[in-house]
Formats: sequence, structure tokens, C-alpha cells
Amino acid sequence: MSTETTTRPRLSRAAHGRPAAPVRIVHLGIGNFTRAHQAWYTEHAPDAAEWGIAAFTGRRPDTADALAPQDGLYTLITRHAGGDAFEVISSISAVHPASDTEAFLGYLRDPRTAIITTTVTEAGYMRGADGHLALGHPDVAADIEDLQAGPTATVSTTPGKVVGGFLARREAGAGAITVLPCDNLPDNGPTFRAVVEELAAQVDPTLQQWMADNVSWATSMVDRITPATTDAEREAVAVAEGYDDAYPVPTEPFSEWVVAGDFPAGRPTWEQAGVTVVDDVYPFEQRKLWMLNGSHTLMAYAATIVGHETVADAMADPTVRGWVEDWWDVAGTHLQVDADDVRAYRAALVDRFSNPRVRHLLAQIAADGSQKIPVRILPALRLERAAGRLPDGPVRALAAWVLHLQGHGAPVKDARSGDVVTAARGTVAEATTTLLEMLGSDVLPDDELISAVAARAREILARKGTASRS
Repeated sequence: MSTETTTRPRLSRAAHGRPAAPVRIVHLGIGNFTRAHQAWYTEHAPDAAEWGIAAFTGRRPDTADALAPQDGLYTLITRHAGGDAFEVISSISAVHPASDTEAFLGYLRDPRTAIITTTVTEAGYMRGADGHLALGHPDVAADIEDLQAGPTATVSTTPGKVVGGFLARREAGAGAITVLPCDNLPDNGPTFRAVVEELAAQVDPTLQQWMADNVSWATSMVDRITPATTDAEREAVAVAEGYDDAYPVPTEPFSEWVVAGDFPAGRPTWEQAGVTVVDDVYPFEQRKLWMLNGSHTLMAYAATIVGHETVADAMADPTVRGWVEDWWDVAGTHLQVDADDVRAYRAALVDRFSNPRVRHLLAQIAADGSQKIPVRILPALRLERAAGRLPDGPVRALAAWVLHLQGHGAPVKDARSGDVVTAARGTVAEATTTLLEMLGSDVLPDDELISAVAARAREILARKGTASRS
């Protein structure tokens, strides 16, 4: 990450943005997506001056290192097809490395803190294969042992951080708070609640009643394509705006946030900034998870084998576009939103995916397939098999993931890489069987499915590297 000194001024509240708002939201897992999404919505709420965010990084402190010297400010670059729009976002009032336990507990002890939000990815929930807290994971076991001595322990997992924060908040008598996960997985509120409550039961069973009385668990669906930052974005800001920003964020024009839940200690008026507040997130969540995330997962594995680097490049390839359309044909038939909504959303996805100015790297999307395939691809496959059908869309996505684990296309980066790469040894048929035994055993035995996956894998491999030769 470049922080090179130039003659241009550095982005700062003294010259840019607005004054820091008092912290009322604590965010775990600050990254580009949060800065293009939740922080952007909070910036545009009419009461933004009352709702500052204290953001904590993941395992690496890079974001804190870059943003702290510029008072938490950063530039959002919205990449329209015809050009860029630049906006300084001021809603992050403070930014800390994950290791700053003292600061985190300080915010949780403050009754003004009303909300904890998270973007820690599926892997950050620390769930085992059975869907429960992975008690056997060494990081979870270490957090439980350390927190039994008190909340000031430096823990490494997100459930551990939240339990430590709750212990401190109970001790301070700071009152009610809402937890609002913003990760791409179904029922993120109930899912996160389950692992936190299971960890709390191990640390201090008496905390469970306090949580029942004081903690509200909200659920959300989030959507905005947000690529990684490169030096090109830093240079674009410098040229267009005349200041240095160590960590601007590129993003697309489209954004959606759907929220359900209670906020007993209050929240920003997000609905006036475009947030959809509903009683049930599931229909929107399913639409996004299957249509957008599912097609992303397919492309991340299949299109990188073909030789494409970005989503826009992949969508410009008629073969890959056809693979995506095959997936949408299947996913769209099982959604709980009406057919007109599916058609409109599908058309919007084509526009979004085809925007060449949003450089969304497929290798970035490919991470943690062991967490994504079970929620993005397998549910539709199950429904199709129950109906006696075996469509190419989900079968091809599964085949591409197996090939990815066998060394084709994007490099493997997965929280369970040791397990899934080992499982993927042998023929495609053998690997598919072993992987499904791990992640979706209810679909087995199914010789017809296994044969179809092997056939689609041969089809994908027949096009390996063709993009680079075209």
C-alpha cells in the first residue's frame, strides 16, 4: 500500500469532509466493501452527524495504518460507464487495528454505542461442518480460555471479540445494543447469534441471560461490487481532487442494503439514504445470493480456467456469458420474489457485470469456496435433483470448483484449504464424491450427478487458456 509523500496535501478533516461524529456504531472487519456500503449509507443518512463509526480491521492492520493518519477519511470512487465520481466519506470517526482490545472494550462500555456491525466473511463466523461453533478450532479454544479470566483478554476470533465486548458492557451497565452482521451468507443474524451464544455459554453461562435481555440480533442483505484498491485509484484521486489519499475505494454505481431487526438503542435513518427496511430479509437475500453471488462463484472458477481475469472480461466472452445464463435460468425459477423482479434483477446484473470500468478480479471472488458453494450453488442443485432434473448451471459451477481445487484457474485461498484440496485428489468423479460427502452428503449417492460433473469438467478444460489466445 503506497503512502509516498508528495507535495499534495494529505486527505484530512482539517481541509476535507466534515467533523467526526460521536461513535455510536462499532464495526468489525473494515475493508473496501464496508467503506463502499455501510459507511456510505451512514454518510448519506440525514442524521449522519450523530452516528460515527469506530472501525476495527481484520487480522492485518493495513486499513488502520492507511486511514488513521487521514482521520478515517477516504475517497469513494464511483465508476460509472462514462467516468468517475469522487466523494469524501466522513462517517468513520476512528479506525483501529484488531489488536486494540482496549479501544474496542471502551466503545462497548459506552452506553452511546448502539450497534455492532460486521463484515468478516463466512469464515469469520468460526462455524464447524455441523453449523455450530467450531469448539475444536485452536483459536476458538484459546479465546474461551482467555475470556474466562475476563474481557480484557486479547482474542483472535470475531465471536470471541463480541463475547468479550458483552462481558465489558454488562460490567459497565451500558444497556441495550444491536448486532447487525453484513456478510454474504443466508440468515446472517441468526447464524452469527448462534456461534456467539455458544461461545458465551463456554465462557460464562450467566452472560446468556444478560444477552437475552440486552442484545438484539438484526439481519441484512448487502450488495455492491467493490474491487480491491490499486495505485491507479490513488493516482486518479490525486489528479482529479488534488490531494493524496492512501486508501480510496473504487465501486460500482449500484448499491442495495435490506435490513430487518430491532434497534432498541437507536440507529441512523438509513431508510432515507436508500436502505430497504423490512420484516423479512430472506426473499431479497436469496435473490442476491443465488443470482449475483452464485454467478460470481461460477465465473471465479470456470472463467479463470478459460483465462479471464475480471468479471467484465468474463462476461464479454460469449461462452462464459452462456454459462452464467444457464445458471440464472435455474436459480431464477426457485426464488421467492416475482418473475418481473427476477427479470429486472437479471438485466441489472448483466449491466453491472459488463461495466469495464469496475475491475473486479475473479481471483478475489474465488476465496473460501468451501464456505460459498454450500450456500450459493448446492441449494438450487438440491431442488433440481428433487424434481428429477440435472441442469448444466449448478453442475458446471460444482465442476469448476473441483477443477479449481485440483490446481486449475485461480489459486486456492480457503479457510479449509487443507481439507478441501486433499479431498479433491483423484479423478474429478472421485473428488466430487469426496467433497460432497464433506459439504452436501444429503445429495449422495447420485451416480448421474457425479457423471454430469465429470462431463462439465471436461467441457471447461477443453477451453482452458483460450481467452489468452483470442
